[in-house]
Amino acid sequence: MGRVFAITLEGKIYSCKYCGTHLGLSEEIMSKNFHSRNGKAYLFDRVVNVFLGEKEERLMMTGSHVVADIFCVRCGSYVGWKYVTAHEKNQKYKEGKSVLECCKILGPDGSNYRIIQGTHIGGSDAEDS
Repeated sequence: MGRVFAITLEGKIYSCKYCGTHLGLSEEIMSKNFHSRNGKAYLFDRVVNVFLGEKEERLMMTGSHVVADIFCVRCGSYVGWKYVTAHEKNQKYKEGKSVLECCKILGPDGSNYRIIQGTHIGGSDAEDS
């Protein structure tokens, strides 16, 4: 594998908690009310410095979606998933968007999110009401 060229962002940055690689900007967050198998997660309009895993059909709380897990381009750590296809009409807004799991990222202020004890392991993409 050759040298990794990562995009450097400016502003309020969310980064990989394992290696510090920039992943997204605060202004790109569409929702902070998502949940993952490890707890809280944020829906981003755009993320950078990630690569996609295999596409797969996944049944989530809001219906069936084709998604691909996303990984940090520098260290290879799992950081979330990307919506490829949403089958339900009211879920189409998620297509092409990415979810970063809060326990896998550092916030703009350097905050480290923790896994919530007792969190359901199955995963979801449900938004809080």
